[in-house]
Parts: sequence; C-alpha cells; structure tokens
Amino acid sequence: MSRLRAILYLLVMTVTVAPWSFVVVASWVTPPATRYKLAVMWTRLAIRAARAICGVRWRVEGWENLPNGPAIVLPKHQSTWETFWLPSYLPRRLSFVYKRELHWIPFFGWGIASLGMINIDRSRGQDAFEQVVRQGTELLRDGWWIVIFPEGTRTPPGSTKRYKTGGARLAVRTGTPVVPIALNSGECWPRGPLIKRPGEITVSIGPPIDPAGKSADELAALVESWIETEMRRLAPHRYSGPYVPAARGNERGGANESSRQEGSGRSLGA
Repeated sequence: MSRLRAILYLLVMTVTVAPWSFVVVASWVTPPATRYKLAVMWTRLAIRAARAICGVRWRVEGWENLPNGPAIVLPKHQSTWETFWLPSYLPRRLSFVYKRELHWIPFFGWGIASLGMINIDRSRGQDAFEQVVRQGTELLRDGWWIVIFPEGTRTPPGSTKRYKTGGARLAVRTGTPVVPIALNSGECWPRGPLIKRPGEITVSIGPPIDPAGKSADELAALVESWIETEMRRLAPHRYSGPYVPAARGNERGGANESSRQEGSGRSLGA
C-alpha cells in the first residue's frame, strides 16, 4: 500500500510541477517577493500532499529560537522533504545555495533559476565562495535568510558526513547568526521516488549561534555538535553511542573532505 501511495504522490507532483514552473518563470516581470510566493505555493502543496496521500506528518520543536533579524540556516539534510518544508514554513524568504547544474532539470530547474537564489559552479572553488559572500550579503540585507546544508548533500539516517565550513565562513564574514536544525525526515522519506513511509517527522530548531569572536572552524564545530547531539535524541535507534567530535582539518571551499562512519550508516565525503 505504501508503494501505491508513493506512486500516486509522484504522479501528483509530476503533473503539477510543469504548469507551476511556467507560472513562476512567466512572472519574471513581477517583484521577487511575488515570484517567491508563487513558488512556495507548490512546495506547500508538496508537503500537504505528502501528508494526505502518504501519511507523512510533521511537528516542530523550537519555533521560539528563530531570530527576528538576519540568519543563516544550517539544517541536517536527509531527504527532499526539507527542501520543500523549509521555504514553506520558515517565516522569511529563503535563498538556498545550490549547484548550478540543477537549472538543467526540466521545469523544476527553470523555476528555481527565476527566483534569484545563490547558484554556484562548484569547480570554481574559492571563487564560488566569494560569489556566495557577495550575493549572500545582498540577500541578507534585503531580508532573506540563507540556507546551506553543512554536510553538502543528503545523508541516510544514522550517518554523518564531514561538516563543511562554507556556512560558518559566510556567517563570520557577514556577522550573521547561524540557526542549526536537526530533523529525521529520512525515516519517512528515504532516497528513491517510490519510497514514502507513513509517520511523523520532527524538525528541531536550535538556538541561534553568534559568530562574534569565533573562527569558521569553531563555529562549524558548534553547529555540528548541536545537530549531531540532537539527532541522537530524535532517532536514538540509529546510533550506537553519544556524539564524539571528529578532528577538523584546514578546509577551504569544501575541498578534500574526509568520510567517517557513525552509528549504523556510512557515507562518503563529497
């Protein structure tokens, strides 16, 4: 039955993404806030349809931790679900930092390309990061929040990739607090379009961390410690013991990432 529901959900998303993307692209003459609202209508549909069709519910802990001013949001990334949920329910316009190759995805890629978010060419290394700083500074000034997945890609439940320092470096450069978020979406929404398990996803929003007086490595370590400790509370069955910090090397632009094994899952560094 879960497989049939997942197929029905995939059909709903496939049928709706094309016309919605055309509407967003066609609205390029409207203010950015209008285009964003149009796009978010589809992401909310995705979240609500997942609940109605697949039984994927959600709850939030820590709403009170969201700041009133600028923020850089650094969430755990276990599934596609949070890429829909974050813009749908966080109170500010969000700019994801994402790889430019996503623009080549028919309809969906065209839609996100029109939103003015931060897309990067990862092969450019430090130049790509300087682009993030330039665009991120402007967007933060205009009231946007920036979203960067600190592990760089999706991680299966129970596993941890090395946390990159890009989000922390941006926070230090701009003086912007970071908001860590832990979530267990991979329990209901694992990798693969035809796997959706009914259940409840918990999104835990941590207290903002002020970058003042901290290096990027120190800030990234604090983010990792909060998220990974919280993950063991949200999904204790996935981990064999308490969180133990890994030694951090000198990282520039996310290069030379190491991999490590934690709990029951294993993931390779990007």
